[in-house]
Amino acid sequence: MPYGNKSSKKINFFSNQIVKFLIKKKCKAIIIACNTASALSLSTIMQTINNKALLFNVIDPVVAHVTKDKNIKHLGVIGTAATIESNIYKNKINEIRKNIKVTSIATPLLATLIEEDNLKLNSNAIIDSYLSNKKLESIDSLVLGCTHYPLIETQIQSYYRSKINIINSVKHISTMIEYTLSKEKLLNPNSKIFKHEFYISDYTKNFQKNTKLFFKSPIILQEQNIF
Repeated sequence: MPYGNKSSKKINFFSNQIVKFLIKKKCKAIIIACNTASALSLSTIMQTINNKALLFNVIDPVVAHVTKDKNIKHLGVIGTAATIESNIYKNKINEIRKNIKVTSIATPLLATLIEEDNLKLNSNAIIDSYLSNKKLESIDSLVLGCTHYPLIETQIQSYYRSKINIINSVKHISTMIEYTLSKEKLLNPNSKIFKHEFYISDYTKNFQKNTKLFFKSPIILQEQNIF
């Protein structure tokens, strides 16, 4: 990680290897928790899963939300270079509602800043330099088109002084997953504490340290070779 600066060939390879591992673990549902992989690898992942598990991505729930919100006229999208170059948000949204203007810009440094825990090192200046792009001047809503970006949502809100609608995919994907699992009668009725397992393809002390960005309690990472 991050995937945004990798070739589509590598993204497809990594994504499929990960999915094969998760199928072996007998997962009932798999979430492509990455906009870049969702944009570039969805069709190949669907073939790999072959109905052995439910599959969710982080783009379609946002598209569903945006196209139902009649107040959205001009939508901004920020994401990795690969996600923006795919034009996935504009294509999917305008397929349903042609009257929504979609403006997308690549913000390639943000995911790396977050992963390297460098948010305090001139991060506001970098965020501001991206968001001040003239293309985004008239937007009324902004999609955080990378699952790293919710970690800097406060800074983004601060830049806009809460004057525009920030769309965070986490809320929408979780709602869709709960609805689908309930509909398919796959929700776990057990309210006891669950066992969590965390795997990483290349263990580093820095990655272990940065898990605190996502989890309040310490977690144990297990290395799993997917190559």
